[in-house]
Amino acid sequence: MTSYISLLRGINVSGQKKVLMADLRALFEALKFEEVSTYIQSGNVIFQSNEKDTCKLIASIEMALCEKYNFEVPVQIRHFDELTSIINELPFKNINVEEDGAKVLITFLAELPINANVEKLLSFVLEPEKLHIVGKTVYLHCPNGYGRSKL
Repeated sequence: MTSYISLLRGINVSGQKKVLMADLRALFEALKFEEVSTYIQSGNVIFQSNEKDTCKLIASIEMALCEKYNFEVPVQIRHFDELTSIINELPFKNINVEEDGAKVLITFLAELPINANVEKLLSFVLEPEKLHIVGKTVYLHCPNGYGRSKL
């Protein structure tokens, strides 16, 4: 049995695409996932499955969500081992995550970005902020706070 975290995009934002976490847990349990738990109203769901193909997992979750709620919800899935590596590979080596972790944002892309798009995005990064894209993972450090970032 493999542990996963699924990240549902665009639900419970500004009252749009409202999904109760209890209903989301029930939906995942109906898909025969085990040890299902949700994290606040985030749309993040931790679960276990014997399925190893994350593309199949994503397809079944997206289809179940669309059938139940009648709107599309993009889903991403990461293994727990991937998340551990992502945290361990944090490119900002001089940051104490215990103290300044709220100033670091990690987000995930569904696909590998096009180099030209990465270069264009990097042109908008202003000091003292730092942005690194590694594969499908985006690391952003906002020393003055995320809410003050021009990016």
